[in-house]
Amino acid sequence: MKRRAFLKSTATAGIGAVAGANLSAPAYATGKRKLKMVTTWPKKFPGLGTRAEQFAQDIEDSTDGRISIKVYAGNELVPALGAFDAVRSGKADIYHGSEYYWQGLHKAFSFFTAIPFGLTAMEQDQWIFYGGGQELWDELSGQFNIKSLVCCNSGVQMGGWFKKEINSLEDFKGLRIRIPGLGGEVLKRLGATPITKAGGEIYLALSQGNIDASEWVGPWNDLAFGFHNITKYYYTSAFQEPGAAIVAGFNKDVWNSFSKSDQTIIKAVAGSNTQKSLAEFNARNAASLKVLVEKHDVILKKFSDEILVALQRTSDEVLQELALNDDLTKKIYNSYMDTRRSAMEWSNVADEPYLRSRRLYKDFGKKL
Repeated sequence: MKRRAFLKSTATAGIGAVAGANLSAPAYATGKRKLKMVTTWPKKFPGLGTRAEQFAQDIEDSTDGRISIKVYAGNELVPALGAFDAVRSGKADIYHGSEYYWQGLHKAFSFFTAIPFGLTAMEQDQWIFYGGGQELWDELSGQFNIKSLVCCNSGVQMGGWFKKEINSLEDFKGLRIRIPGLGGEVLKRLGATPITKAGGEIYLALSQGNIDASEWVGPWNDLAFGFHNITKYYYTSAFQEPGAAIVAGFNKDVWNSFSKSDQTIIKAVAGSNTQKSLAEFNARNAASLKVLVEKHDVILKKFSDEILVALQRTSDEVLQELALNDDLTKKIYNSYMDTRRSAMEWSNVADEPYLRSRRLYKDFGKKL
């Protein structure tokens, strides 16, 4: 009897303790939260707009609905390229976009999307998670009241769509090309005129002749936009974006208001979405390129070695100059390049010999 009385009193005390904890907990820890996410993408756009919605849905599912996120496409709540300022100021809670769109605020943001002849998607994760990249990113974004996480990656991108062939460096002179980030500065030094436009504005600009060329993402997204209806010259691969990270940027006050467990959940969701998005882009790009070439007579081209060497030399100049802007950019540059050197040493030993060996025997894996 005494044992039963003890268990009963203990259980009652436990319930009371839990109830007391719930009463004293802040509202955000116990109640449902509804957040606003603004994106730089057109609504339902394959792989980018759809990934933003999937990221939001996965967070809601993983928190049993405690955190729900309403997703706004570019220009629905704020202009597509106004997403960063909207989150920074508190007008929205999260943005989904590419960090190099904000290079006007700080040039170092480009390192966290892609830089010319930089890291591939996997190498970028290597830098972010094991090379000190996330800590440097927090230092940079924190200056703007933002906490950023990689939540998507399109993988290696394409060199772009051109109305005329690019056979020599002379062909870049006077070329009006939609290209954001540091790739635009590289082409500018080779005589082109780089123009930054949100994705939803590219087709009209090309069709009206306001630009002569444009890079965007890759076959899956480019097919959806219909660039093949305007021009047939499609160049591979992108010197400017060897692995483009897409980011969920949280208002820092909002991020800090999450419990540690919810922060961990959101980070896990971001990591899962990054992995799945890369797999999806690789699968869809392969299928879409076949459609572009075989059904729409798109002409697949490569930049010559002469052009690639000039692009890389100019990219190196741009990046070294950029690194001297301020101490933080220099730290980010040196950290990034340390990972690049390490990754290249390993890929030279492991990846490249394997990829070469895989191409030697043409009849391997015939369909049965």
